[in-house]
Amino acid sequence: MGIDGLRVRRDDTLLLVIDVQERLAPAMEPTLMGRMLKNLERLGAAREILGLPVVLTEQYPKGLGPTLPAVQAAFTGVAVQDKLAFSACGDPSIRGAIAAHGKGTVLVTGMESHVCVWQTVRHLLADGRSVHVLADALASRTEENYRIGLGLMERAGAVITSTEVVLFDMLEAAGTDTFKAISKLVK
Repeated sequence: MGIDGLRVRRDDTLLLVIDVQERLAPAMEPTLMGRMLKNLERLGAAREILGLPVVLTEQYPKGLGPTLPAVQAAFTGVAVQDKLAFSACGDPSIRGAIAAHGKGTVLVTGMESHVCVWQTVRHLLADGRSVHVLADALASRTEENYRIGLGLMERAGAVITSTEVVLFDMLEAAGTDTFKAISKLVK
């Protein structure tokens, strides 16, 4: 990947939120979970300011429950896409929803980093997309599996980054109302 592949352009970016669900959440490592939720709330507010399209998934909601209320509130108006495959791209309707937005870059968040997130990232990379994994907006049951997931995604070609890095990358400059609004989110 060249240096340009490390850049996140607001007009060519989609946010993907994977499986942040009620019955799965209590099993997550608490520090990772808290950090992920805080950054998903920031991203929910930022997506409105920046006009980012969002795809939000749920893994087998009959068994794992709905998306956590805090995440639903952060992404009001975003339709939830149900899936059974671990990879969000393993479901044709979700893969189609991602493709329909026509964005070359996908910001990936959610859980678990070593299962559904990893398998989705692998598919997105195979589809030729630039994938930026927001390490501070992911969770797993253990710190070890979280780190293993990040390592696999980086070796596969994803950019491992953070919420603040991508938000400021999409802004490109200070001194605008958009900059001021985003700055408030990260303080």
